[in-house]
Amino acid sequence: MGSRVTLAFHGAAGTVTGSRYLLEVDERRVLVDCGLFQGYKHLRERNWRPFPVEPSTIEAVFLTHAHLDHSGYLPRLVKDGFSGPVYCTQATRDLCRILLLDSAKLQEEEAAFRNRHQYSKHQPALPLYTQHDAKKALELFEVVGFSMPENPMPGVSLGNIEVGFYPNGHILGSSYLDVQAGGRHILFSGDVGRGNDLVMRPPEFPIYCDYLVVESTYGNRLHDNRDVWEVVGDIINETVSGGGSVLIPSFAVGRAQSMLYLITELRRREMIPYLPIFLDSPMAISVTELMQRHHRYHRLNKTTCQQLSRDVTFTRDVEDSIAINKVQVPAIILSASGMATGGRVLHHLQRMLGDHRNTVMFAGYQAPGTRGARLVAGERKIKIFNRYFDVKARVESLDFLSAHADRLELLRWLQQLPTAPKRCFVTHGEEEASDEFRISISEELGWNACVPDMGDKVIL
Repeated sequence: MGSRVTLAFHGAAGTVTGSRYLLEVDERRVLVDCGLFQGYKHLRERNWRPFPVEPSTIEAVFLTHAHLDHSGYLPRLVKDGFSGPVYCTQATRDLCRILLLDSAKLQEEEAAFRNRHQYSKHQPALPLYTQHDAKKALELFEVVGFSMPENPMPGVSLGNIEVGFYPNGHILGSSYLDVQAGGRHILFSGDVGRGNDLVMRPPEFPIYCDYLVVESTYGNRLHDNRDVWEVVGDIINETVSGGGSVLIPSFAVGRAQSMLYLITELRRREMIPYLPIFLDSPMAISVTELMQRHHRYHRLNKTTCQQLSRDVTFTRDVEDSIAINKVQVPAIILSASGMATGGRVLHHLQRMLGDHRNTVMFAGYQAPGTRGARLVAGERKIKIFNRYFDVKARVESLDFLSAHADRLELLRWLQQLPTAPKRCFVTHGEEEASDEFRISISEELGWNACVPDMGDKVIL
Protein backbone atom coordinates (compact mmCIF):
# COMPACT_ATOMS: atom_id res chain seq x y z
CA MET A 1 0.00 0.00 0.00
CA GLY A 2 2.93 2.33 0.46
CA SER A 3 1.62 5.02 2.81
CA ARG A 4 1.52 4.62 6.58
CA VAL A 5 -1.97 5.50 7.86
CA THR A 6 -2.85 5.85 11.55
CA LEU A 7 -6.07 6.81 13.31
CA ALA A 8 -6.09 8.29 16.84
CA PHE A 9 -9.16 8.72 19.06
CA HIS A 10 -8.94 12.01 20.95
CA GLY A 11 -12.66 12.24 21.79
CA ALA A 12 -15.93 10.29 21.75
CA ALA A 13 -14.10 7.23 23.08
CA GLY A 14 -15.83 5.80 26.14
CA THR A 15 -18.13 8.83 26.10
CA VAL A 16 -20.88 10.30 23.94
CA THR A 17 -19.25 13.68 23.50
CA GLY A 18 -16.16 15.48 22.17
CA SER A 19 -15.79 13.76 18.76
CA ARG A 20 -12.21 14.21 17.51
CA TYR A 21 -10.47 11.70 15.21
CA LEU A 22 -6.91 12.42 14.07
CA LEU A 23 -5.91 10.75 10.80
CA GLU A 24 -2.22 10.73 9.86
CA VAL A 25 -1.12 9.73 6.36
CA ASP A 26 2.68 9.57 6.27
CA GLU A 27 3.61 13.08 7.50
CA ARG A 28 0.20 14.66 6.87
CA ARG A 29 -2.46 15.22 9.54
CA VAL A 30 -6.19 15.86 9.20
CA LEU A 31 -8.93 15.91 11.83
CA VAL A 32 -12.41 14.45 11.45
CA ASP A 33 -14.76 16.41 13.74
CA CYS A 34 -13.59 18.85 16.38
CA GLY A 35 -16.11 18.63 19.20
CA LEU A 36 -16.52 20.03 22.69
CA PHE A 37 -16.68 17.72 25.68
CA GLN A 38 -19.98 18.26 27.48
CA GLY A 39 -21.80 16.81 30.51
CA TYR A 40 -19.86 15.75 33.60
CA LYS A 41 -17.32 18.23 34.97
CA HIS A 42 -14.41 15.81 34.47
CA LEU A 43 -15.33 15.64 30.77
CA ARG A 44 -15.71 19.41 30.38
CA GLU A 45 -12.26 19.88 31.92
CA ARG A 46 -10.76 17.96 28.98
CA ASN A 47 -11.53 20.96 26.79
CA TRP A 48 -8.79 22.84 28.64
CA ARG A 49 -6.06 20.27 28.00
CA PRO A 50 -3.62 21.01 25.18
CA PHE A 51 -4.52 19.16 21.98
CA PRO A 52 -2.30 16.03 21.73
CA VAL A 53 -0.56 17.34 18.59
CA GLU A 54 0.39 20.89 17.72
CA PRO A 55 -2.76 22.39 16.07
CA SER A 56 -0.64 24.24 13.50
CA THR A 57 0.50 20.85 12.11
CA ILE A 58 -3.09 19.80 11.23
CA GLU A 59 -3.70 20.39 7.53
CA ALA A 60 -7.52 20.40 7.50
CA VAL A 61 -10.65 19.60 9.53
CA PHE A 62 -13.65 17.72 8.11
CA LEU A 63 -16.98 18.13 9.95
CA THR A 64 -19.74 15.52 9.87
CA HIS A 65 -22.26 18.05 11.24
CA ALA A 66 -22.73 21.20 13.30
CA HIS A 67 -23.69 20.00 16.80
CA LEU A 68 -21.22 21.35 19.35
CA ASP A 69 -20.02 17.90 20.42
CA HIS A 70 -18.71 17.63 16.84
CA SER A 71 -17.77 21.24 16.00
CA GLY A 72 -17.57 23.26 19.21
CA TYR A 73 -13.83 22.93 19.88
CA LEU A 74 -12.91 24.57 16.56
CA PRO A 75 -12.47 28.13 17.93
CA ARG A 76 -10.06 26.81 20.57
CA LEU A 77 -8.11 24.84 17.94
CA VAL A 78 -7.82 28.05 15.91
CA LYS A 79 -6.84 30.04 19.03
CA ASP A 80 -4.04 27.50 19.60
CA GLY A 81 -2.65 27.72 16.06
CA PHE A 82 -4.77 25.80 13.55
CA SER A 83 -5.17 27.80 10.32
CA GLY A 84 -6.17 25.25 7.67
CA PRO A 85 -9.52 24.86 5.88
CA VAL A 86 -12.60 23.45 7.61
CA TYR A 87 -14.60 21.41 5.10
CA CYS A 88 -18.34 20.80 5.53
CA THR A 89 -21.69 21.08 3.75
CA GLN A 90 -23.44 24.42 3.18
CA ALA A 91 -26.06 23.83 5.88
CA THR A 92 -23.39 22.74 8.38
CA ARG A 93 -21.51 25.98 7.77
CA ASP A 94 -24.69 28.03 8.20
CA LEU A 95 -25.53 26.23 11.44
CA CYS A 96 -21.98 26.57 12.78
CA ARG A 97 -22.20 30.31 12.20
CA ILE A 98 -25.08 30.32 14.70
CA LEU A 99 -23.77 27.69 17.13
CA LEU A 100 -20.11 28.68 17.45
CA LEU A 101 -20.81 32.37 18.02
CA ASP A 102 -23.42 31.49 20.63
CA SER A 103 -21.05 29.03 22.32
CA ALA A 104 -18.33 31.70 22.46
CA LYS A 105 -20.75 34.23 23.92
CA LEU A 106 -21.73 31.74 26.64
CA GLN A 107 -18.04 31.04 27.38
CA GLU A 108 -17.43 34.77 27.82
CA GLU A 109 -20.52 35.24 30.00
CA GLU A 110 -19.59 32.28 32.21
CA ALA A 111 -16.08 33.68 32.76
CA ALA A 112 -17.48 37.14 33.54
CA PHE A 113 -19.98 35.64 36.02
CA ARG A 114 -17.24 33.69 37.80
CA ASN A 115 -15.11 36.81 38.06
CA ARG A 116 -18.00 38.89 39.41
CA HIS A 117 -18.80 36.32 42.09
CA GLN A 118 -15.18 35.27 42.64
CA TYR A 119 -15.81 31.53 42.65
CA SER A 120 -13.20 30.44 40.13
CA LYS A 121 -9.98 28.61 40.98
CA HIS A 122 -8.31 30.84 38.39
CA GLN A 123 -7.88 34.60 38.76
CA PRO A 124 -9.14 35.90 36.52
CA ALA A 125 -11.40 33.22 35.03
CA LEU A 126 -10.97 33.10 31.26
CA PRO A 127 -13.29 31.79 28.55
CA LEU A 128 -12.22 28.65 26.66
CA TYR A 129 -12.51 30.88 23.59
CA THR A 130 -14.02 34.22 22.62
CA GLN A 131 -16.36 35.46 19.92
CA HIS A 132 -13.27 36.79 18.14
CA ASP A 133 -11.86 33.23 18.08
CA ALA A 134 -15.17 31.90 16.77
CA LYS A 135 -15.22 34.47 13.96
CA LYS A 136 -11.66 33.55 12.99
CA ALA A 137 -12.68 29.88 12.87
CA LEU A 138 -15.71 30.64 10.69
CA GLU A 139 -13.48 32.42 8.16
CA LEU A 140 -11.75 29.06 7.52
CA PHE A 141 -14.92 27.21 6.46
CA GLU A 142 -15.10 25.86 2.91
CA VAL A 143 -18.35 24.39 1.56
CA VAL A 144 -18.51 20.92 -0.01
CA GLY A 145 -21.49 19.47 -1.90
CA PHE A 146 -23.06 16.13 -1.05
CA SER A 147 -21.94 13.03 -2.89
CA MET A 148 -24.44 10.20 -3.46
CA PRO A 149 -23.93 6.40 -3.19
CA GLU A 150 -24.80 5.95 -6.88
CA ASN A 151 -22.16 8.58 -7.75
CA PRO A 152 -19.39 8.16 -5.13
CA MET A 153 -17.20 11.09 -6.14
CA PRO A 154 -15.02 12.75 -3.48
CA GLY A 155 -16.01 16.27 -2.51
CA VAL A 156 -12.49 17.25 -1.43
CA SER A 157 -9.12 16.19 -2.84
CA LEU A 158 -5.95 16.95 -0.84
CA GLY A 159 -3.25 14.99 -2.60
CA ASN A 160 -3.46 11.41 -1.34
CA ILE A 161 -6.46 12.24 0.90
CA GLU A 162 -9.92 12.40 -0.69
CA VAL A 163 -13.19 12.88 1.22
CA GLY A 164 -16.81 12.44 0.18
CA PHE A 165 -19.81 13.75 2.17
CA TYR A 166 -23.01 11.63 2.12
CA PRO A 167 -26.37 12.60 3.74
CA ASN A 168 -26.91 10.63 6.96
CA GLY A 169 -30.27 12.06 8.09
CA HIS A 170 -29.31 13.27 11.58
CA ILE A 171 -29.76 17.05 11.27
CA LEU A 172 -29.68 19.63 8.51
CA GLY A 173 -26.42 19.26 6.57
CA SER A 174 -25.22 16.19 8.47
CA SER A 175 -23.07 13.64 6.68
CA TYR A 176 -21.17 10.44 6.94
CA LEU A 177 -17.68 10.75 5.49
CA ASP A 178 -15.84 8.46 3.09
CA VAL A 179 -12.15 9.21 3.59
CA GLN A 180 -9.77 7.68 1.06
CA ALA A 181 -6.28 7.93 2.50
CA GLY A 182 -3.13 6.14 1.41
CA GLY A 183 -5.10 3.47 -0.43
CA ARG A 184 -7.57 2.81 2.41
CA HIS A 185 -11.28 3.69 2.61
CA ILE A 186 -12.25 4.84 6.13
CA LEU A 187 -15.94 5.55 6.75
CA PHE A 188 -16.89 7.88 9.63
CA SER A 189 -20.61 7.50 10.37
CA GLY A 190 -21.07 10.83 12.17
CA ASP A 191 -24.39 10.68 14.03
CA VAL A 192 -26.74 8.42 12.07
CA GLY A 193 -30.34 9.57 11.65
CA ARG A 194 -33.52 7.54 11.44
CA GLY A 195 -35.68 6.30 8.60
CA ASN A 196 -38.91 7.67 10.07
CA ASP A 197 -37.77 11.06 11.38
CA LEU A 198 -40.50 13.71 11.32
CA VAL A 199 -38.33 16.23 9.46
CA MET A 200 -35.11 14.70 8.13
CA ARG A 201 -34.93 12.32 5.19
CA PRO A 202 -33.53 8.81 5.83
CA PRO A 203 -29.76 8.37 5.85
CA GLU A 204 -28.18 7.27 2.59
CA PHE A 205 -26.84 3.72 2.60
CA PRO A 206 -23.15 3.42 3.53
CA ILE A 207 -20.67 2.72 0.74
CA TYR A 208 -17.68 0.36 0.65
CA CYS A 209 -15.01 0.86 3.31
CA ASP A 210 -11.97 -0.96 4.68
CA TYR A 211 -12.39 0.54 8.15
CA LEU A 212 -15.48 1.86 9.88
CA VAL A 213 -15.87 4.34 12.75
CA VAL A 214 -19.49 4.13 13.93
CA GLU A 215 -21.44 5.99 16.62
CA SER A 216 -23.28 4.12 19.39
CA THR A 217 -25.33 6.76 21.23
CA TYR A 218 -28.28 4.34 21.43
CA GLY A 219 -26.18 1.22 20.82
CA ASN A 220 -27.79 -0.65 23.73
CA ARG A 221 -31.37 0.60 23.40
CA LEU A 222 -34.43 0.47 21.19
CA HIS A 223 -36.68 3.46 20.67
CA ASP A 224 -40.27 3.24 21.82
CA ASN A 225 -42.47 2.25 18.86
CA ARG A 226 -45.63 3.93 20.16
CA ASP A 227 -47.46 6.36 17.89
CA VAL A 228 -45.74 9.72 18.34
CA TRP A 229 -48.84 11.76 17.47
CA GLU A 230 -50.99 9.91 19.99
CA VAL A 231 -48.45 9.94 22.84
CA VAL A 232 -47.56 13.64 22.58
CA GLY A 233 -51.20 14.58 22.02
CA ASP A 234 -52.26 12.67 25.15
CA ILE A 235 -49.58 14.30 27.33
CA ILE A 236 -50.55 17.79 26.17
CA ASN A 237 -54.29 17.14 26.57
CA GLU A 238 -53.88 15.68 30.06
CA THR A 239 -51.74 18.62 31.15
CA VAL A 240 -54.01 21.28 29.65
CA SER A 241 -57.18 19.70 31.05
CA GLY A 242 -55.66 20.02 34.53
CA GLY A 243 -54.89 23.70 33.96
CA GLY A 244 -51.15 23.24 33.42
CA SER A 245 -48.64 24.23 30.76
CA VAL A 246 -46.08 22.13 28.89
CA LEU A 247 -42.38 23.01 28.84
CA ILE A 248 -40.23 21.29 26.23
CA PRO A 249 -36.46 21.72 26.72
CA SER A 250 -35.30 21.61 23.10
CA PHE A 251 -32.02 21.33 21.27
CA ALA A 252 -31.96 24.46 19.14
CA VAL A 253 -30.81 22.48 16.11
CA GLY A 254 -33.12 19.70 14.97
CA ARG A 255 -35.29 18.84 17.96
CA ALA A 256 -36.88 22.28 18.29
CA GLN A 257 -37.94 22.22 14.64
CA SER A 258 -39.28 18.64 14.85
CA MET A 259 -41.28 19.46 17.96
CA LEU A 260 -42.62 22.67 16.41
CA TYR A 261 -43.81 20.73 13.37
CA LEU A 262 -45.34 17.99 15.54
CA ILE A 263 -47.20 20.39 17.85
CA THR A 264 -48.46 22.76 15.16
CA GLU A 265 -49.69 19.73 13.17
CA LEU A 266 -51.46 18.32 16.26
CA ARG A 267 -53.17 21.66 16.67
CA ARG A 268 -54.05 21.89 12.95
CA ARG A 269 -55.53 18.36 13.04
CA GLU A 270 -57.51 19.37 16.16
CA MET A 271 -55.89 16.57 18.19
CA ILE A 272 -55.01 19.18 20.84
CA PRO A 273 -56.84 22.42 21.68
CA TYR A 274 -55.82 25.73 20.15
CA LEU A 275 -53.39 27.12 22.71
CA PRO A 276 -50.44 29.51 22.45
CA ILE A 277 -47.08 28.07 21.39
CA PHE A 278 -43.84 29.92 22.18
CA LEU A 279 -40.40 29.27 20.75
CA ASP A 280 -38.22 30.94 23.37
CA SER A 281 -34.72 30.54 21.99
CA PRO A 282 -33.06 33.05 19.66
CA MET A 283 -30.82 30.30 18.31
CA ALA A 284 -33.70 27.90 17.63
CA ILE A 285 -35.56 30.74 15.88
CA SER A 286 -32.56 31.37 13.62
CA VAL A 287 -32.28 27.65 12.84
CA THR A 288 -36.02 27.44 12.07
CA GLU A 289 -35.57 30.25 9.56
CA LEU A 290 -32.54 28.41 8.15
CA MET A 291 -34.74 25.35 7.58
CA GLN A 292 -36.74 27.43 5.10
CA ARG A 293 -33.61 28.27 3.11
CA HIS A 294 -32.51 24.62 2.98
CA HIS A 295 -35.95 23.05 2.44
CA ARG A 296 -34.58 20.80 -0.34
CA TYR A 297 -32.67 18.78 2.24
CA HIS A 298 -35.50 17.72 4.55
CA ARG A 299 -39.09 16.47 4.38
CA LEU A 300 -40.89 19.77 5.02
CA ASN A 301 -41.67 21.88 1.98
CA LYS A 302 -41.23 25.64 1.95
CA THR A 303 -44.92 26.30 2.66
CA THR A 304 -44.86 24.07 5.76
CA CYS A 305 -41.71 25.81 7.02
CA GLN A 306 -43.36 29.20 6.60
CA GLN A 307 -46.44 27.91 8.42
CA LEU A 308 -44.29 27.17 11.48
CA SER A 309 -43.26 30.81 11.59
CA ARG A 310 -46.87 32.03 11.33
CA ASP A 311 -48.38 29.68 13.91
CA VAL A 312 -45.78 30.15 16.67
CA THR A 313 -44.78 33.17 18.76
CA PHE A 314 -41.02 33.70 18.42
CA THR A 315 -39.45 35.42 21.44
CA ARG A 316 -36.01 36.71 20.51
CA ASP A 317 -35.73 39.48 23.11
CA VAL A 318 -35.26 38.94 26.83
CA GLU A 319 -38.29 41.17 27.48
CA ASP A 320 -40.50 38.95 25.31
CA SER A 321 -39.18 35.88 27.10
CA ILE A 322 -39.99 37.35 30.51
CA ALA A 323 -43.48 38.29 29.25
CA ILE A 324 -44.30 34.57 28.83
CA ASN A 325 -44.47 34.40 32.64
CA LYS A 326 -47.58 36.60 32.52
CA VAL A 327 -49.53 34.23 30.25
CA GLN A 328 -52.39 32.98 32.41
CA VAL A 329 -53.82 30.30 30.09
CA PRO A 330 -52.18 26.91 29.48
CA ALA A 331 -49.43 27.18 26.88
CA ILE A 332 -46.64 25.21 25.24
CA ILE A 333 -43.13 26.60 25.61
CA LEU A 334 -40.13 25.29 23.70
CA SER A 335 -36.85 26.63 25.02
CA ALA A 336 -33.15 25.74 24.93
CA SER A 337 -31.07 24.02 26.09
CA GLY A 338 -32.27 20.50 25.33
CA MET A 339 -30.54 18.93 28.35
CA ALA A 340 -31.49 21.86 30.64
CA THR A 341 -27.80 22.69 31.17
CA GLY A 342 -28.22 26.42 30.55
CA GLY A 343 -30.12 29.05 28.60
CA ARG A 344 -33.63 30.43 28.97
CA VAL A 345 -35.18 27.05 29.78
CA LEU A 346 -33.71 27.33 33.30
CA HIS A 347 -35.90 30.36 34.06
CA HIS A 348 -38.98 28.43 32.92
CA LEU A 349 -37.98 25.37 34.97
CA GLN A 350 -37.47 27.59 38.00
CA ARG A 351 -41.03 28.88 37.58
CA MET A 352 -42.81 25.68 36.50
CA LEU A 353 -41.23 22.74 38.35
CA GLY A 354 -43.03 23.46 41.63
CA ASP A 355 -46.55 23.18 40.13
CA HIS A 356 -47.96 19.65 39.83
CA ARG A 357 -50.24 20.76 36.99
CA ASN A 358 -47.32 21.41 34.63
CA THR A 359 -45.41 18.93 32.48
CA VAL A 360 -41.74 19.03 31.45
CA MET A 361 -41.33 16.98 28.29
CA PHE A 362 -37.82 15.98 27.21
CA ALA A 363 -37.58 15.02 23.54
CA GLY A 364 -33.98 13.92 23.02
CA TYR A 365 -30.90 12.27 24.46
CA GLN A 366 -29.96 13.36 27.99
CA ALA A 367 -26.23 12.96 28.58
CA PRO A 368 -25.24 11.63 32.02
CA GLY A 369 -24.43 14.39 34.48
CA THR A 370 -26.80 16.92 32.93
CA ARG A 371 -29.77 18.50 34.70
CA GLY A 372 -32.05 16.89 32.13
CA ALA A 373 -30.73 13.41 32.93
CA ARG A 374 -31.33 13.98 36.64
CA LEU A 375 -34.90 15.15 36.07
CA VAL A 376 -35.64 12.17 33.82
CA ALA A 377 -34.15 9.84 36.49
CA GLY A 378 -36.76 11.14 38.94
CA GLU A 379 -34.79 13.44 41.24
CA ARG A 380 -37.19 15.42 43.42
CA LYS A 381 -34.94 18.42 44.06
CA ILE A 382 -33.00 20.16 41.29
CA LYS A 383 -30.36 22.88 41.63
CA ILE A 384 -30.85 25.94 39.39
CA PHE A 385 -28.85 29.15 39.82
CA ASN A 386 -27.37 27.86 43.11
CA ARG A 387 -30.83 27.22 44.61
CA TYR A 388 -32.69 23.94 45.01
CA PHE A 389 -36.24 23.63 43.65
CA ASP A 390 -38.81 20.93 44.44
CA VAL A 391 -39.85 18.90 41.42
CA LYS A 392 -43.64 18.55 41.58
CA ALA A 393 -44.32 18.86 37.84
CA ARG A 394 -44.80 15.77 35.70
CA VAL A 395 -41.61 14.82 33.82
CA GLU A 396 -41.78 12.86 30.56
CA SER A 397 -38.94 11.55 28.40
CA LEU A 398 -39.77 10.77 24.78
CA ASP A 399 -36.76 8.79 23.54
CA PHE A 400 -38.59 7.79 20.37
CA LEU A 401 -38.28 11.40 19.16
CA SER A 402 -34.50 11.12 19.17
CA ALA A 403 -32.61 12.06 16.01
CA HIS A 404 -30.21 9.14 16.62
CA ALA A 405 -30.74 5.66 15.19
CA ASP A 406 -31.25 3.00 17.88
CA ARG A 407 -29.44 -0.37 18.09
CA LEU A 408 -31.54 -2.13 15.44
CA GLU A 409 -31.63 0.90 13.14
CA LEU A 410 -27.84 1.17 13.32
CA LEU A 411 -27.44 -2.54 12.59
CA ARG A 412 -29.81 -2.30 9.63
CA TRP A 413 -27.82 0.66 8.31
CA LEU A 414 -24.53 -1.23 8.66
CA GLN A 415 -26.01 -4.27 6.90
CA GLN A 416 -26.26 -2.16 3.74
CA LEU A 417 -22.46 -2.07 3.45
CA PRO A 418 -21.51 -4.02 0.31
CA THR A 419 -18.79 -5.97 2.19
CA ALA A 420 -17.71 -6.34 5.80
CA PRO A 421 -15.01 -3.86 6.87
CA LYS A 422 -11.69 -5.23 8.07
CA ARG A 423 -12.25 -3.57 11.43
CA CYS A 424 -15.03 -1.58 13.06
CA PHE A 425 -14.35 1.03 15.77
CA VAL A 426 -17.37 1.72 18.01
CA THR A 427 -17.34 5.28 19.36
CA HIS A 428 -19.56 8.17 20.52
CA GLY A 429 -21.49 6.31 23.21
CA GLU A 430 -21.41 5.79 26.95
CA GLU A 431 -19.20 2.82 27.92
CA GLU A 432 -22.10 0.39 28.35
CA ALA A 433 -23.81 1.46 25.10
CA SER A 434 -20.59 1.19 23.07
CA ASP A 435 -19.63 -2.19 24.45
CA GLU A 436 -23.09 -3.69 23.97
CA PHE A 437 -23.15 -2.41 20.40
CA ARG A 438 -19.69 -3.89 19.82
CA ILE A 439 -21.09 -7.25 20.93
CA SER A 440 -24.11 -6.82 18.62
CA ILE A 441 -21.83 -6.11 15.65
CA SER A 442 -19.62 -9.09 16.47
CA GLU A 443 -22.44 -11.56 17.09
CA GLU A 444 -25.10 -10.44 14.62
CA LEU A 445 -22.91 -9.27 11.74
CA GLY A 446 -19.82 -11.35 12.40
CA TRP A 447 -17.51 -8.35 12.06
CA ASN A 448 -14.28 -7.55 13.88
CA ALA A 449 -15.35 -4.75 16.24
CA CYS A 450 -13.69 -2.97 19.16
CA VAL A 451 -14.27 0.01 21.46
CA PRO A 452 -11.18 2.26 21.46
CA ASP A 453 -10.02 4.04 24.61
CA MET A 454 -9.38 7.77 24.74
CA GLY A 455 -5.98 8.45 23.14
CA ASP A 456 -5.71 5.09 21.39
CA LYS A 457 -3.82 5.15 18.11
CA VAL A 458 -4.14 2.34 15.55
CA ILE A 459 -2.32 1.55 12.32
CA LEU A 460 -4.71 0.98 9.41
